[in-house]
Amino acid sequence: MNHHITKAGGLFAAAALTLAVSGGPSLAQQKFVTVGTGGVTGVYYAVGGAVCRLMNKDRAKTGIRCSVESTGGSVFNANAIKSGELEFGLAQSDIQFNATKGQAQFKDKADADLRAVFSVHPEPFTVLARKEANITKFEDFKGKRFNIGNPGSGTLASMEMLLKEMKWTKADFSLAAELKADEQGTALCDNKIDGFFYGVGHPSAAIQDPTTACGAKLVSLTGPAIDKLVKDNSYYAVATIPGGMYAGNPNPTTTYGVLATMVTSAKVADDTVYALTKAVFENFDEFKKLHPAFANLDAKKMIKDGLSAPLHPGAIKYYKEKGWM
Repeated sequence: MNHHITKAGGLFAAAALTLAVSGGPSLAQQKFVTVGTGGVTGVYYAVGGAVCRLMNKDRAKTGIRCSVESTGGSVFNANAIKSGELEFGLAQSDIQFNATKGQAQFKDKADADLRAVFSVHPEPFTVLARKEANITKFEDFKGKRFNIGNPGSGTLASMEMLLKEMKWTKADFSLAAELKADEQGTALCDNKIDGFFYGVGHPSAAIQDPTTACGAKLVSLTGPAIDKLVKDNSYYAVATIPGGMYAGNPNPTTTYGVLATMVTSAKVADDTVYALTKAVFENFDEFKKLHPAFANLDAKKMIKDGLSAPLHPGAIKYYKEKGWM
């Protein structure tokens, strides 16, 4: 009798071992999703990290594993979602609009499958100047060395729109640099450039570092060209960077900006998008604590503000369950 039990036990152990090796049912169907972000010092990277951290808490239940990728930014993410390279990505609200409508950098390449999930923090267009350059307004950068943003970024796309509205070209700068977001602060302090333009949530390490390291100054973005951009484009809004947020910048800075948005594709399964949406909003207080730029987020606004692509059905399912829609 004993012998049988041992034998059965042995069989059982072997079966258990096989199960462990193959990972059992949950691992066999484990899905991997990737969230495209931006430079590692930007807030997009923090958003992606926060989302994945909350999603991965439920990995055993959902069978979905989330990872973050640092990318060239908004335009890159929209294109990578279209090609199926990424399941999710962060994009400025103006880039989401252009990709949906097939305008500007997506001219004649509208992505009919682009879907919105939610919007996140505001991203004021932030201009930082080298202290010694004595810049008081954006026009003072004429003939100076200026970083306009890296290819693939929403920052560069928005900068090009601003220049066009101002009737400027890149040739109006003595150097129009295309450094990545995490390189521009160092370049500014090393006197390689006189200023940069960056769409980012605040507070941001990319702004904090150069203000602390070399006394960099925030420059307001105001005037007729900006008034017209804000009036003509629903995805733009006037924004203020509070005084005292950054060292040596005691006064508020007036500018304009967009919203960061989470986007996906209609090709991504409903249950995957539902799982991501649920992870964020069921752990909303925790999410808001994961980065200072999230402190004032309001769930009700996040499901409608800055979204021009249709909402993904997986996100809608969750919002209806919550009674938000």
